[in-house]
Amino acid sequence: MNSFLDPAILFFIFGVFAGTIKSNLEIPQPIARFLSLYLLMALGLKGGFALHHSGFTLEIALALGSAIFLAIIIPLIGYVVLRTQLNNYDSAAIAATYGSVSAVTFITATQALDHYGIPVGGHMAAAMALMESPAIILAILLANKARATSTRSSQPIRLSKILHESFTDGAQLLLLGAMVVGLISGDDGQKIMAPFSIDLFKGMLAFFLLDMGLMAARSFGGLKDKPRITIVYALVAPLLHALIALGLSKALGLPIGDTILLMVLAASASYIAVPAVLRHALPEVNPGLYMGMSLGITFPFNIIVGIPLYAYIAKLTY
Repeated sequence: MNSFLDPAILFFIFGVFAGTIKSNLEIPQPIARFLSLYLLMALGLKGGFALHHSGFTLEIALALGSAIFLAIIIPLIGYVVLRTQLNNYDSAAIAATYGSVSAVTFITATQALDHYGIPVGGHMAAAMALMESPAIILAILLANKARATSTRSSQPIRLSKILHESFTDGAQLLLLGAMVVGLISGDDGQKIMAPFSIDLFKGMLAFFLLDMGLMAARSFGGLKDKPRITIVYALVAPLLHALIALGLSKALGLPIGDTILLMVLAASASYIAVPAVLRHALPEVNPGLYMGMSLGITFPFNIIVGIPLYAYIAKLTY
């Protein structure tokens, strides 16, 4: 099946269309929140069951280490590039957004790889969780440095408070907790949870992507009158970040499934966890800037074009 004919992708495209024509179609917020938590829980369980079979190996350690490295180097590169056109605060906010990851993009990619018949390691769900926070920490440090050299009276944000919020985020805890449950319960747990974590997964993902399509269409307006570099960065950066992940994975000899997922994670941008923190950590930045870029441009690009493109490029190199 071509990725454009996948029902989940078609529902996303339909959501973008409905949002573009300003339809009153919407998914109630409590339901959207439930769908998000369900997908993370199911993903964590799948990862835990896979880890129960594979155990912890050198290959897994290399993949997790690569994820952390990418979560540090990508926002640093982004900040340096963006500083040529934007101020310190906007650059730090965008760098953090693109240094972190999109769970839904990752989940969609796992489904695509399953369709392509490419095996992936369950530990990649842990890699996604590890990539959430480093970019946030770097953004706060960069912003505090800017405040220290500024004549403005705004006070530096306490890093300890933001760290606590990052590492105790409910969605991230649920993902890791579900992974531990899957790891401990093993085959018996997999049989019990299969109707919940496997049979329902595709339909739930399609429903959630419908909501994401509506949000993506309505977020694009946040880029109105913004510098041209924001749109260029939102389209070009994912490709460059994916290529960095590909080069790192090839150098370490990671399998193709893990490589593609690392490319997807590196190419994605956060639109939930990071914006929630940045609203408090970087009040100097209009949330419409980084939300418009990540959710209005990069997320649709990755879902519709990026995932099959990254898989194709990885297959060529392998």
